[in-house]
Amino acid sequence: MKNKIKQNLYLDNVFIHMTVWLIVFGLPLFLTDRGQGVNWSHFWRQASVMLGFMIVFYVNYLYLIDKYLYKQKTAAFIFINLLLIIVIGSLMYYAQDYIISLNLEGRTRRYRRRHQTQYIFIARNIFSLALIVGVSVGIKMSARWAKVESERKELEKAKTEAELKNLKSQINPHFLLNTLNNIYALIEFNPTKAQTAVEELSKLLRHLLYDNNENYVPLLKEVEFIKNYIELMRIRLSKNVKLTTNIEVSPGSPTRIAPLIFISLIENAFKHGVSGNKESFIDIQLSEKTNGEIEFICRNSAFPKSESDKSGSGIGLNQVERRLELLYPNQHTWTQTLDQDNDNSVYTSHIVIKTI
Repeated sequence: MKNKIKQNLYLDNVFIHMTVWLIVFGLPLFLTDRGQGVNWSHFWRQASVMLGFMIVFYVNYLYLIDKYLYKQKTAAFIFINLLLIIVIGSLMYYAQDYIISLNLEGRTRRYRRRHQTQYIFIARNIFSLALIVGVSVGIKMSARWAKVESERKELEKAKTEAELKNLKSQINPHFLLNTLNNIYALIEFNPTKAQTAVEELSKLLRHLLYDNNENYVPLLKEVEFIKNYIELMRIRLSKNVKLTTNIEVSPGSPTRIAPLIFISLIENAFKHGVSGNKESFIDIQLSEKTNGEIEFICRNSAFPKSESDKSGSGIGLNQVERRLELLYPNQHTWTQTLDQDNDNSVYTSHIVIKTI
């Protein structure tokens, strides 16, 4: 595929060059003695000049720039171009003289060049050929810069994709570890609930295995995954925990979103927002706005775990931040606050993602 693209770009480049030179060589035909036929003497004189320009251009474009300028041999590049300009400029002068001597117009009196005209002609040709060298360098450098920039963007894209894959490969075991820890806790005091939790976990794993292979998945599937996870976590909650959810997404929503972008925050809410003996709460809201924004708000009472009670490696929030930066650059806001509500701490995470 890449070779075909390169071949097409090469053919396009050749076509552009041929078109430009056909126009340049054909232009004198439309600018000579209008209404009196083609002035072939004038045409061939102009064609000899254009041929000289063409030779200097392509000697530089196809050889000298690559051979000397790109290899930092600037002095050699300038010296060879000076010789080339002198040689081609001289040939252009003698070609003009020869064409005039042919008397293609059938005039009775031949043209004779004066020395002053001769010097002006040579100086003009040298200046014009020097400009052609500059044009050749400019075009070649621009093409090289465009190629380097394209390769840089491809490398950045490949790097980003590799980093995203790495992040996703970390999310799955991290998520699975936390979920298994919750099921393990259930086994001790309620084996029946633990059995139900394993069944719910199988639904979640199906999403992770089959629906999580792309950078973006349908929002509806992600919502279903979040609901299944919340139901799984609800099984182990005690009566002193108030869990509320409010998910407002249209049943026919075509929106796609990065998978598991919110799950780490929901995990943290169940990990740090639940107390075994104190009143606590978790409030999860997810809504799709008419302007294409997706808003996620998670509020929970905060009961930070001790070092001995922590599970996982604490990489969840860092992953969320990095994935948001990679997948939604300048298209998201994320604020986190920790407030005091009477004697309790309340943690709030608020994400707004613009998907359009």
